[in-house]
Amino acid sequence: MSSMDPTEAFRQEASELFETLEGALLDLGLRPDDRELVDSAFRALHTIKGSGAMFGFDRVAAFTHEFETAFELVRKGEIKPTQELIAVALAAKDYIRALIEAPDSADSIIGDAILDDLKRFVSPTAQVLPVGSNADIPPVSESRPAGWQLRLEFESHILRNGSNPIDLLDDLCKLGPCFVVPLTDGVPLLDELEPEDCYLKWDVTLHGACDKAAIDDVFMFVQDEMKLTLAQVERAAPVLAMPIADVELAAPPAPAPTAASVPAAAEPAAPSERKREEPRRTEERGIATVRVQAERLDELMDRVGELVIAQARLSQLAAVGSDLSIKMIAEEIERLAASLRDTTMGARMVPIGSLFGRFRRLVHDLSRDLGKPVEFVTSGEDTELDKTMIECLADPLVHLIRNAIDHGIEDTETRAAAGKTEQGRIELQAIHSGAQVLVTVKDNGGGLNTARIRAKAEELIAPGAAMSDHEIHQFLFHPGFSTAQTISALSGRGVGMDVVKRTIENMRGSIDLSTKAGEGTTVTLRLPLTLAIIEGLLIRVGEGRYIIPLPAVEECVELTAEDERSRGRNFLNVRGNLVPFLRLRDILDVPGAPGQHQKTIIISTGETRVGLVADQIIGNHQTVIKSLSKLHSDVTIFSGATILGDGTAALILDVAQLVALAQSRAEKQQMSEAA
Repeated sequence: MSSMDPTEAFRQEASELFETLEGALLDLGLRPDDRELVDSAFRALHTIKGSGAMFGFDRVAAFTHEFETAFELVRKGEIKPTQELIAVALAAKDYIRALIEAPDSADSIIGDAILDDLKRFVSPTAQVLPVGSNADIPPVSESRPAGWQLRLEFESHILRNGSNPIDLLDDLCKLGPCFVVPLTDGVPLLDELEPEDCYLKWDVTLHGACDKAAIDDVFMFVQDEMKLTLAQVERAAPVLAMPIADVELAAPPAPAPTAASVPAAAEPAAPSERKREEPRRTEERGIATVRVQAERLDELMDRVGELVIAQARLSQLAAVGSDLSIKMIAEEIERLAASLRDTTMGARMVPIGSLFGRFRRLVHDLSRDLGKPVEFVTSGEDTELDKTMIECLADPLVHLIRNAIDHGIEDTETRAAAGKTEQGRIELQAIHSGAQVLVTVKDNGGGLNTARIRAKAEELIAPGAAMSDHEIHQFLFHPGFSTAQTISALSGRGVGMDVVKRTIENMRGSIDLSTKAGEGTTVTLRLPLTLAIIEGLLIRVGEGRYIIPLPAVEECVELTAEDERSRGRNFLNVRGNLVPFLRLRDILDVPGAPGQHQKTIIISTGETRVGLVADQIIGNHQTVIKSLSKLHSDVTIFSGATILGDGTAALILDVAQLVALAQSRAEKQQMSEAA
């Protein structure tokens, strides 16, 4: 079994840190006074810088260090993060990601321009100079300002975690002139020295009227990996300001036994003495997790599917036999297989919030580019979906959100004329509904222009045809259909909504669309929880057996003699409502005459209900989905296949395609009757 490439592990960790950094920056634009967000952004930056240096990503470490330096005034609270500054910081994050994922394509000119913009925003009157230069250190006042005496003792593994004590000393020098003495007592002999361990300690005399909180900020990211002892010095002897770079090259002077240079540990009565020796708390670590390659989860799911099929065969053999011990074993294996199936499916479940977070940046950038202030609100982030569903859902949601901002949300002048708030609103919600997950994209824009959609639709159908608003809106999902007056970088080519519908239907889901003029539009995606194992209804048509996904089934009714006699009209009267139905014998071209007491299974997708006439309803069936081969790609009414308990195959009916077929036949029948 091959181990994971260390650089690949760093890329995975960096990807999570980028999400944290981007979320903190976007929230900072909404809450500029929130210090937690600033600290969260800096923790992510610091970890990326340290880990990048440890894994050999030197350009990442260097650029991120400059990013931190330029953003230092925000951290100190001297300037507030503006929207312009947040935009440049997001661009810097994108550049760091490019340095990690595609370093050859990341032009250093772009990085230099981003840093120049950062420095211009955070310090419009002064240039941010490189760390380690003499200009970093403020001049020493002859009045001998107050200062601090520090003893720095880092844990030996701090270098392995990506932290660099020299960088921390650099940051400390920004608070005032520093006199640094490295302590080499703990350095072992050469043959005992571990090159990745830190053996040095430092005594630092800091001359400057800074407060203790500023010193805490320097070490905030490593406080659990060090012991910091500090004491205030009221009056200190004047020293020559020396940058850290020079101190490293100079021979360490002998420590002077003066009050200003004695570590605070020797003064136990000092009230300002502080030692940071608190262990990491368990709750700060969070729940322990293990990284597993997605391919291994897929392979495990396949094995569980095969086990479920084998268990079904065993149960069927035990049911026809008379051996009680075999039946008991079959029941026990059935229980264990069901438990293993649920556990494996749970391991594949991912909170949909991991997907929702990606769209905050999309809304932020589109809002800025289009000049439309938009508030983005999400709910139901804890709703879980199969990881495969999450991956497939990303592109459809991008199309829906782009359409909502570009077409749905009006510009500022139009909203003001309509008496609306200046800021538009996009709501993204996910909730569980039975065996399905409903993902809703809602805007408070102007709603769909039904008249314009109909005018465009009449290019495809006969002018003046009778259609409901729901039928008119369905034309938005036709390939190439667009009502945009001009083609822009965002829309106008008619290749968005048809892709959304095709992708959702391939996931065995459906789309509902509702709108109110002047109030907005709501698009709801109905999705199954997983694409691997589903609950199905097993039916028989002729000698063949078929599976209907159980979430699409509303009810089962008897096909009456009156319905049998009305061969010309394919409609059922279900409690006063006319429901079109399809005879599966006709669709599947099954020979022979149908038997008596045929059953009708009422299925639905959104607001549309259709009946499917079958010879027999066998019962519920736990269905392991197997994909059809490419040779069967043109057979649209089947979405897959499964293996039954007796080893035979059963095809899974595609509900969306059957509903579309029923609607088409019903429209043709109505047109022929009208003629």
